[in-house]
Amino acid sequence: MNTQEIKTVSLIGLGSIGSFFAPGLARTLGEGNFRVIAGGARAERLEREGVRINHETWHFPIVRPEETVAPADLILISVKDTTLDEAIRDIRHHVGEHTIILSLLNGIDSEEKIGAAFGMDHMLYALMRVSVGVRPEGYIYDPRKGHIEFGEKNNTTYSPRVQAVASLFDRAQIPYKIPEDMLHALWFKYLCNIGENLTCALLGIPFGAFRVSDDANFIRHAAMQEVADVAAAYGIHFTEEELAHQEVIVTHIPPRNKPSTLQDIENRRPTEIAMFSGTLIRLGEKAGVPTPYNRMFYHGIRVLEQKNSGEFLFEQ
Repeated sequence: MNTQEIKTVSLIGLGSIGSFFAPGLARTLGEGNFRVIAGGARAERLEREGVRINHETWHFPIVRPEETVAPADLILISVKDTTLDEAIRDIRHHVGEHTIILSLLNGIDSEEKIGAAFGMDHMLYALMRVSVGVRPEGYIYDPRKGHIEFGEKNNTTYSPRVQAVASLFDRAQIPYKIPEDMLHALWFKYLCNIGENLTCALLGIPFGAFRVSDDANFIRHAAMQEVADVAAAYGIHFTEEELAHQEVIVTHIPPRNKPSTLQDIENRRPTEIAMFSGTLIRLGEKAGVPTPYNRMFYHGIRVLEQKNSGEFLFEQ
């Protein structure tokens, strides 16, 4: 795939992760070259009210999924796994011959799902390292403490399209890293997410609990070890230095911040538990690796979803 300078970007999923990119891209690319894909009531609300990001209201150009537009040079997908199939349908008019697609979803398999629809030659791998607080006043994050990691599977040398995305992020002042081994990086983020995100979600605690509770950390570490054991069965190994560094990182997340799965539960939304623990359980079974803590996460969070849907409102 030939790649030139990225001049147009389409973003689908203007939530906590999308808000990390939108202001910088809108300022850098100029009017008409950055657009947000949204439909229905959400599109109307964004056009009417805009979105609050770091105490500033933004009104980005909104494109309905059914509209025919010129293909984008780059598409950023920042929806939840629960709506990925819909997002794949909604971006179809934005994908051209040379379009690059970055999936900003959690997990380890969204690139393959998107690539199955449009071709893996459009895909770069990516993950997010940012904690965005969802407050009554909007999305709040420290742009100096977050970044995206992206690239080809292997980045010992940078491909032309990796260089093109890096150039765009440099111009937009969006922090990034390009790991040499992207699959290793994806799995490590997956390990951290399962340990931190799901422990908080099941117990109803913010990130700050890991600063003060040995019991919360016991569960977090046990779940992370299961991911490490499954990853090792597939040839991916983590170093003690990586794990020790993450222990430092988790203590620097704002203590009031809540991970995405806990936010979903508190707002009575479907969670991504199938993508998190469900996928790990399946891969563990295939490799013969037991995953009891993730089975607890899976079934426990499914019970919380059932509770939110009213399944336990029994008559007296």
